[in-house]
Amino acid sequence: QVQLVESGGGLVQPGGSLSLSCEVGASAISGYNMAWYRQAPGKERELVAGIMFNGKTNYPGFAQGRFTISRDNAKTMVYLQMTNLQIEDTPVYYCNKHLAAAQWPWGQGTQVTVIA
Repeated sequence: QVQLVESGGGLVQPGGSLSLSCEVGASAISGYNMAWYRQAPGKERELVAGIMFNGKTNYPGFAQGRFTISRDNAKTMVYLQMTNLQIEDTPVYYCNKHLAAAQWPWGQGTQVTVIA
């Protein structure tokens, strides 16, 4: 069973930056599209950034220009660089497969808190 371990969250002021990491407990991720998601209490999980197996990336409007997703297949790691963070960027962040029929079991996520 694949385990996902997210890390790097923390407390930051508006306008600040954070870098998140996701360790994928799989022998290889090179064939998978991967993504970062986030979920606020009482809300549905939403896509933050996706990266295809070929490296092509996609972002929803709120993340475009502020967030950058990357991957290191050799280390089975997925990263999310976030800049110009705003209060609405506060939810718990998760990584998992992207555009997949079935997801791996979700990890614990990493909490990002943006507070003035």
